[in-house]
Amino acid sequence: MRIMKFGGTSLGNAERISHVAGLIAKNNDCMVVCSAMSGVTNMLVDISSLWNSGRIREAEDLVGILRNLFLETCLELFKGTQPVQPLTVSVNNHFDVVRNRLKREHNLNEENWLLAQGEIITTEIIASYLNATGIEITWLNALDFMRTGPDNEPSVNDIRDRLSHILGDKPRGRFLTQGYICLDHEGNTSNLKRGGSDYTATLAGAALHAEIIEIWTDIDGVRNNDPRFVDGTFPIRELSFDEAAELAYFGAKILHPSCVWPASTNSIPIQLKNTMEPDAPGTMISSGRNRKGITAVAAKEGITVIRIRSDRMLNAYGFLNQIFSIFEKYKTPIDVITTSEVAVSVTIDNPRYLSDIEAELAGIGTVLIETGQAIVCVVGDVLERHHDRAVKILDSVKDFNVKMISFGGSRNNITIVVPEEQRKDILRSLNSLLFNNQSKSVIHG
Repeated sequence: MRIMKFGGTSLGNAERISHVAGLIAKNNDCMVVCSAMSGVTNMLVDISSLWNSGRIREAEDLVGILRNLFLETCLELFKGTQPVQPLTVSVNNHFDVVRNRLKREHNLNEENWLLAQGEIITTEIIASYLNATGIEITWLNALDFMRTGPDNEPSVNDIRDRLSHILGDKPRGRFLTQGYICLDHEGNTSNLKRGGSDYTATLAGAALHAEIIEIWTDIDGVRNNDPRFVDGTFPIRELSFDEAAELAYFGAKILHPSCVWPASTNSIPIQLKNTMEPDAPGTMISSGRNRKGITAVAAKEGITVIRIRSDRMLNAYGFLNQIFSIFEKYKTPIDVITTSEVAVSVTIDNPRYLSDIEAELAGIGTVLIETGQAIVCVVGDVLERHHDRAVKILDSVKDFNVKMISFGGSRNNITIVVPEEQRKDILRSLNSLLFNNQSKSVIHG
């Protein structure tokens, strides 16, 4: 069984859906995981915002625009042939339900239900088109098998049990389902957050013991640096699971940060492919990579640095536990941490509970907050074989306003925190050091 995940840009219009159909047709045994058509989730978020603010008429107008987008896609796909009529009726019925739903009071459960409609309608259209063109496929509702527990995390074993009940122990054929959407432990419609379709794909792949998980996007694999800011970047052909996880978490947009672990735990390779250039090699992520050298640089903005200083920390045990318990209480993950005898500095990327966290930390020591920061992460063979690499990397950032450095927690990364406005320049500086022809002999040798 092969998993094939297609993102919204791969399904942006009728022409692209038709192209994706050709890729699916080449595989007899596969589970296809689809996002909503490009732009649809953003429109649904806007509808939810209008609904929440009581601007129902404007929300209804936007629902009408979205309905027409789907109907036009159906008509263009089927070119006015007979099979389009039941499909357009189904699409209209979906949007009638959406309009009626707007009469209810807005809450988080209602919003999550609304956001799920993008994936559901998109996959119904694709399934109808595939079957009408002779590419037999079975539509599955992800809400029947994708569920999170009380900790808001999915369980591969639970997904495996549910899929086995639906498909049997050794499913054969083609199946089409939705990425991103799920049920929570109380049975309410929920989701795996933005980019969660990647997560759905790797969870399903692990549950089905897939031979490979393909993530199809509009980019030819993970690149060695951010092409928006750095010229001359190139795709990385091979990555280890650890490297991919680091890059995804610290800013490489092509992968969802949570999607690597289900595949790595079950030793299922992930291949990143370009929908528009299907013959390009893309990037293969597996446990087998053992190449020397620096792999890539990634950056994540919107970072907040929190510094806690207390003389009570000196020669005391349990102090770090006090700090971490506050972040745990507010379910706020820490990205980077550095410590000294009397101080701890951490970074977070979710400031939702920042004021509450600051207030509780003030009971432990003096707290300093710095917002508007960025994390820059160098990933690869940083420490394993060439100890002087770290020295060269740190020397290359000496002219920047470095706020924190984390090194040694992992053998394959150095993490540097700088002000957001310096992010582009530091990416370019590191790219010049690590990847240009002159420095390759130094850094990769």
